[in-house]
Amino acid sequence: MRTETTAVRRGLLAPEANRSNALHPGAWWLWALGLGTAASRTTNPLLLGLLIGVAGYVVAARRGEAPWARSYGAFVRLGLFVLGVRLVFAVFLGSPIPGSHTLFTLPELDLPEWAEGVRIGGRVTAETLVFALYDGLKLATLLICVGAANALASPARLLKSLPGALYEAGVAVVVAMTFAPQLIADLRRLRAARRLRGRPDRGLRGLLQVGLPVLEGALERSVALAAAMDARGYGRTADVPPTVRRATSVLTLGGLLGVCAGTYGLLAAEGAKFGLPVLLLGLAAALGGLKLGGRRSVRSRYRPDVWGVRAWLVSASGVAVAALMIFFASSDPAALQPGVVPLVAPTLPLWPAACVLLGLLPAFVAPAPPASAAAPRKVAP
Repeated sequence: MRTETTAVRRGLLAPEANRSNALHPGAWWLWALGLGTAASRTTNPLLLGLLIGVAGYVVAARRGEAPWARSYGAFVRLGLFVLGVRLVFAVFLGSPIPGSHTLFTLPELDLPEWAEGVRIGGRVTAETLVFALYDGLKLATLLICVGAANALASPARLLKSLPGALYEAGVAVVVAMTFAPQLIADLRRLRAARRLRGRPDRGLRGLLQVGLPVLEGALERSVALAAAMDARGYGRTADVPPTVRRATSVLTLGGLLGVCAGTYGLLAAEGAKFGLPVLLLGLAAALGGLKLGGRRSVRSRYRPDVWGVRAWLVSASGVAVAALMIFFASSDPAALQPGVVPLVAPTLPLWPAACVLLGLLPAFVAPAPPASAAAPRKVAP
């Protein structure tokens, strides 16, 4: 009864996830990229902390128990490491930010004339450390947003959802991703078998006697996989007119260049006006090129992932956070970029913070992960 009540409470706004209603993995990536774009528009530590909290809450609420879902903690540790490295660089290599609040002074090395403008050691000010903290926290937030997408979106399903033009590359990546886990599983199985037989499994001798069967099994699997892929028509393409091939190349290359230019415009503070239009045009051209390129791929798709209403809501929440943060960054830059000279305490702007909270929508509309079975109760004697 308690398990049913928990399932009903968790599925009050969204059903329990299963194979038929699982959220499209592309929606999770659009949501996470929207949060990352919002993080790139501000150095306010309060807003950055709010973005980290939103991403962490959604991951805690909608993360499953798959092995790839455990990667979020690694990205959080990576973000903390990057933040620490940025602070260390600011202490030992200095910063172009001037400051009057000296914290301590390190011994400074004398550098040659050709290294003018670079220093090692010297005076460390509070303004320098605060600027480095803001800068490192922004990069750490970007990494954490990417980690949220990795923890929520299945990589195999994401690769399976690639358009037909990228089908061969997607299959190659899936094979490469499954090769290493299979090697590790074979290695553990053979080492366990040798231990049961009383044979050594460590050292150079044990490595040679275990490694050779593992490599032999990998070669046998690769040959069997190649035969199975050839029998299923992998690599065979259909004949298309030369004009279609040329149009596909022009649209794909031009679209990718437009996506790169638009993304740079969104991330750079001075390119926000042209960044979004160029990005949208680049995406449209790239999608058109991929659509035309898919005519060369003769294949069927088994149980494709459906982009439903919940996927639209999840992706729209991330896009809305990014768009509103870009708007506030241009209309009120002082609130999103707190100054360090003179050193002032950051304040939490009300409307940008409310926009960041829109990123919590996936925690309520995305299908909830299956509830783990309740532990059996002990019966008193």
